[in-house]
Formats: sequence, structure tokens, C-alpha cells
Amino acid sequence: ALGNASDFEWTNKTIMYGAYVRTHSPFQNSDMMALGPPSPEEVALLEPFRGKVPDEVFGQPFVPPVSDGSGQDRTLLRKAVQLLQEAGCVMKDGKRMTPQGEAFRIEFLLDEPAFQAHHMPFIKNLGTLGIEATLRLVDPVQFRARRDDFDFDMIIERFGFSTVPGDSLRPYFSSWAAGTKGSNNLAGISDPAIDAMVEQLIAADTRPKLVFAARALDRIIRAGRYWVPQWYANTHRLAYWDLFGHPQKLPRYANGVGAPDIWWSDRAKAAKLEQAK
Repeated sequence: ALGNASDFEWTNKTIMYGAYVRTHSPFQNSDMMALGPPSPEEVALLEPFRGKVPDEVFGQPFVPPVSDGSGQDRTLLRKAVQLLQEAGCVMKDGKRMTPQGEAFRIEFLLDEPAFQAHHMPFIKNLGTLGIEATLRLVDPVQFRARRDDFDFDMIIERFGFSTVPGDSLRPYFSSWAAGTKGSNNLAGISDPAIDAMVEQLIAADTRPKLVFAARALDRIIRAGRYWVPQWYANTHRLAYWDLFGHPQKLPRYANGVGAPDIWWSDRAKAAKLEQAK
């Protein structure tokens, strides 16, 4: 429901000049990202947990909804209202209530002033749903202290994983990390199926096995709606004098362009540039 109130298309177009694309997966932009129905190898890993994880895990992976770009997509907001109602979050005196009868409040915790503009339209849409949403900007020290204590309602973080992830995933997704202050498991994920997929990934002794385990893990995480996906840059923007050479085929993750590690000064280009001056 909260995800439906986040209008990425409007934010990207209006605030970020269309420079970003939506994140779908914790393994975005890699072969470990789940696409389409699960392969037989993924099904074999997931089958022991059928009935214990959402049925969606065995179908198409979750993709965030695409809005009409208006900043207030009425169709998505109506869907959000429906989901909230089904969850027992009813309206009372113009305010959304939790199933426990308390006012539904959310505080966004930030330490970067630049992100305020991105969150205000989100907060406005949450207000339309009857949710009392506010934004709190704190200094980096307080932000870190509250983050480590899990003392927040919603928080913004950027995560990036290795192309060969292993036990580094435990602090992000494991039940152990959910109860460990200072861990990166900010959503408090504690799911035996996720724990098992992380261990399968760690134990993988071939690249294909690792990829299948990562995709199975990806499906469960995305089905859990643990976070409202934001965005990433799928290009690298550079301005430079045209006097450098580089290999035609670059390593995939060599900072996108490999600069400056595998670039060199090209004398012919440099001479041509001097003539052009």
C-alpha cells in the first residue's frame, strides 16, 4: 500500500530530469536478478517452502507499479486504500487507523537535505490515504545512532553487492541480523526461507548454482515487499578532452567506463586536439 503511494515516474521526470531508472531487485543490473517464471533449478530450491512463502514466489517476480506520472495516480491510490482496508487499517474521523486503533503515523528519517524534495510528494500522497507522514532531518551522528538502534519508521539507504556475493549477505537479510543492532537488515527481515536461500548461495561451488540461489532469494525478498524500491543510474556521465584511448570491450563493472584505470593517453588524438584549438 505504501509503495503504491510512491510516484517514481513523477519524481524522476520532475526532480531528476529523467536521469534514473527504477530499482526492482537487490541484485539489479546483474545476472542474479530474477526474471520471468522460476527455472527448474530455482523451483527445486524453493519447493521445500511452498505454502510458507507467498505463491507469487513461484510466478513472475514482483515489479513496482508504474504510475501515470501525474504525482497522484488515482488508480494506484485506490489500490492502496483497498490494501489498507483489507489489513484492518480503517478511516476514523478523517484519519487512517492501525488495526490496534492508533493513528497511522510514519516518520521518514533523513540526514541528507537533498532528499527532502523527493519525499514530499510521497508524504503528500500518504496524507491522501489518511496517513500522518512527516519528515525528520537529523545530523549524520544522530542518523547513524538511530539507524544502528533501528529507531525509525522509514529510512533511506543505498546498498550494493559484489558480483560474487557470499556471507556478506547475512548482515542484510538473515534472521540473525534482524536482532543485531547496527546490522544492515533495516527492514527486520526474519524468514526461514530467506535464511535458507542465503546459506544455499554461500555454499554454492559453481557460478550457475550461485546465480540460481540468488534468483530464488531475490524472488522471496521481492514478494515480501520489505522496501519501497527507489532508483539507480544505468549510465555513467563523463566530460573529458578527447585525447584518451581505452579497450573497445570494457569489463562490465569497471566503473562503467573503466576510467581512469584502463585508459591511456593517445598521442594522435592529443595532436589532433591541439590542431583543433
